[in-house]
Amino acid sequence: MARPKKSEAPDTSQAIELTAGAIERLTCRTDIKTQAFLRDVKAPGLRVRVTNTGAKSFVFEAKLNRQTFRRTIGDVRAWTIEQARAEARRLAVVLDNGQDPREIERQQQAEREAAKAAAAALAVTVGEAWQRYLEQRRPFWGELNYRDHLKMTQAGGEQRKRLPGIKTMPGPLAELMPLRLADLTAPVIEAWAAREAKTRPARVRLALRLLKAFLRWAATEPDLQGNADPTAASAKRAREVAGKAKPKNDYLQREQLPAWFTHVRQIQNPVIAAYLQCLLLTGARREELAELKWEDVNFQWRGMELKDKIEGRRAVPLTPYVAHLLAALPRRNEWVFSSTGSKSGRLTEPSIAHRQACAAAGLELTLHGLRRSFASLCEWLDIPGGISAQIQGHAPQGVREQNYIRRPLDLLRVHHEKIEAWILEQAGVQFDPKAEPGKLRAVSA
Repeated sequence: MARPKKSEAPDTSQAIELTAGAIERLTCRTDIKTQAFLRDVKAPGLRVRVTNTGAKSFVFEAKLNRQTFRRTIGDVRAWTIEQARAEARRLAVVLDNGQDPREIERQQQAEREAAKAAAAALAVTVGEAWQRYLEQRRPFWGELNYRDHLKMTQAGGEQRKRLPGIKTMPGPLAELMPLRLADLTAPVIEAWAAREAKTRPARVRLALRLLKAFLRWAATEPDLQGNADPTAASAKRAREVAGKAKPKNDYLQREQLPAWFTHVRQIQNPVIAAYLQCLLLTGARREELAELKWEDVNFQWRGMELKDKIEGRRAVPLTPYVAHLLAALPRRNEWVFSSTGSKSGRLTEPSIAHRQACAAAGLELTLHGLRRSFASLCEWLDIPGGISAQIQGHAPQGVREQNYIRRPLDLLRVHHEKIEAWILEQAGVQFDPKAEPGKLRAVSA
């Protein structure tokens, strides 16, 4: 066959030694084809593809599992002929080994992405993971629990509303937030606990419990696995430096009831005064009672529904004195114990007024001490322990309580009214239980 002239386009039906000139002259007939290929004799499988638009690129073509395998190497302007030949030879070796280059590249890409994700996870700080933890878990928490998580990590330095000139302290966990999650190890937590426990051991104990739950959560997150040690906050040394919580024994004794009622009833804010008395007479948890809504109170059938951390909701009797206290409250909004000064519209901080009243009465008593007082005062009466426990929302104890005994609200009311009457009698509070409760007053906010 006659060799084509250098001024003519190469014959694509024949393999030739690729040269820059041959590639430059290569064309594709636009009337019958969309692309054409010129084969190289020096590197089997190497082709130059030209389209009917004039675009040219190096490609590799061979057989893989009896099917045509074609792979673009690159534009002829970006690759030299020798570079294209070297790449074609590499691909030929891969195919000879029975491997698919596309699969190898997919695996390499997956490995690169995994390495990138691992590096990103390694760079995640405790604060970033903590924020994500709060957003994910908040629907399953109560307001008080969520607020505890926020306070533990607050930066501090803000002006306190009730104490001018005094700024808030950083939360116990604040100094751990800038650390990388991967660096939150047992020794780091032990050293932190030792520092913080010198001034606020109780807060450190709570912080350790919250931190332990956080690390367990982080260890289950796909992108954080391997960077969070779920046992880092469980080290014995950290628990030891935080110390053990001492049992609280604050409660009202029978002979202290007159002084407590006298000074609490003198509190200028009627909502707080009523709230504190109801807290003692119902034995409820402080937040359960603070979140009571008017729709949860039934004056006709003498019952209330409280939020309950065990059952979700629980029904308790609306005793006569408590009914009078609630009926006398202003109806500003949906909350029974409303407040014009809080963002939520309900009572949020009655502790200050209670401490002042207790100080005037010569007593030391917390709000939770009122719940403890209810349980303790019930012991003076011949009332089954399961009755007061159910009123207070304690989990049933024992097989009979858990599986057999079911007490209707009417039965609870009989005993609860007896408890209330006895407490008021010991306190010297004059009250006629047969008197009709005062009507609710509607006032503007």
